[in-house]
Formats: sequence, C-alpha cells, structure tokens
Amino acid sequence: MFQYTICFIRKGGNILLLNRATAPWMGVWNGVGGKIEPGETPHRSVMREVAEETGIALPSVLDKGVVTWTVDGEPRGGMHIFVAELPQHIDYPTPKPTEEGILDWKPVDWVLHPENKGVAHNIPYFLPKLLYDPLRYDHRCTFVNDRLVAVESVVI
Repeated sequence: MFQYTICFIRKGGNILLLNRATAPWMGVWNGVGGKIEPGETPHRSVMREVAEETGIALPSVLDKGVVTWTVDGEPRGGMHIFVAELPQHIDYPTPKPTEEGILDWKPVDWVLHPENKGVAHNIPYFLPKLLYDPLRYDHRCTFVNDRLVAVESVVI
C-alpha cells in the first residue's frame, strides 16, 4: 500500500486544483490529497484530506488506480488516485486561499494544454484516462534528472 492519496474533483468541464504553497510541488497546480494516516484506508484518507483541504464533504469518490514513480532507475513510491464529481447545485467559489495553497477551478482543456507548464508534469498524461475511461490503471511515471521522461498506463 502506498502512503499518499490524490483526488481530482470535477464539476462540469472544470477540475478543482490546488496551487501548493509548500514543497513538494510548491507553486504547481495539482489535485487535492495527502498522506494516509495509520489504520486508514486509501478511500477514508482521500475523503478526509479533501474535507480538510477544501471543506467539501464529498458524497463519494471513484477509485481510479495508482500513480507510481521511478526516479533515476529507483522505485520511489506512489499514490492512490481518485476522481469525484461535485454536483452542479453545489456552489464552490474560487479562488480560495487555504493553508495548503490556493484552490481554483481550472478548465480541463487548460489543464491538458500542451504548453501548460504550471501543472504537475504527469497530470496531462493520465487525466484523460481518469475522466473518460472506466478502467483502473497504474500510471507508471519515470523521472531522470528531475525530468519526466515517460508515462506508461497499465490496466490493473
């Protein structure tokens, strides 16, 4: 089991992202999540983390698999990845500053734009599968010298 969870919350054509105030990923837009506490399941962890970081009590999340990473040839870890749909009738105004950073709704097309250097490097590779593919994947990310060089999505 991995130590972290991450959730991509969708509302219509937008994704709620967090521009992190601290390392790792300081200054980068990413999903909402965090560390799994002792005795917690990944599902319980992501529900808690989303509530803590956003104030949103999600009705449910969809388990979409894992993201794993290898750095300079060494396996370095991974996280459980989830997607949630925020019902249209729930209003969640942004931008919203928090202790973790700034939350904001971003259009999916903006997140996936090939010239976008402001999102975590691997998101454009796996976000379409999270949003539009019903299967669960291990999104295997390979970094060399701090650069993402490959992403392979394997059905699990």
